[in-house]
Amino acid sequence: MQKEIKQSWHFKQSPEEVWEYLTKPELIEQWLMKNDFQPIVGHKFRFTFVSKPDGKYKGGVDCEVLEVKPFSKLSYSWNGGTKDDSRTFSSIVVWTLIPKDNETELQLQHNGFTILDDILTHTEGWKICLKRLEESINAI
Repeated sequence: MQKEIKQSWHFKQSPEEVWEYLTKPELIEQWLMKNDFQPIVGHKFRFTFVSKPDGKYKGGVDCEVLEVKPFSKLSYSWNGGTKDDSRTFSSIVVWTLIPKDNETELQLQHNGFTILDDILTHTEGWKICLKRLEESINAI
């Protein structure tokens, strides 16, 4: 079973511009979720969202910053669970920014899944969020 998600996106913006959307709470909120993120290793933060009435996940994800390499790599833990507390998951999100002629390839790797349903749900969720990131960053 696949235990990780890998996605790659191309942006016309520089790594520095894309980095801002990965590290500034007000910009992260535009495409992902409300948060209290700070790009400091060891900082514990939370993503919050309003869970849909028929949704399976609780309205938040607890995280801790694991690695910060400005304009090139960011990683954090990603810990959440279902509304009914039937299961939790503990995973790692890694963002890698690769400069390409003053543009950026953004790679997402999200690993540590043990349940296929969590992988499928998060895969679709990341596609939606990265589409919103693309729309937000192209609006500037």
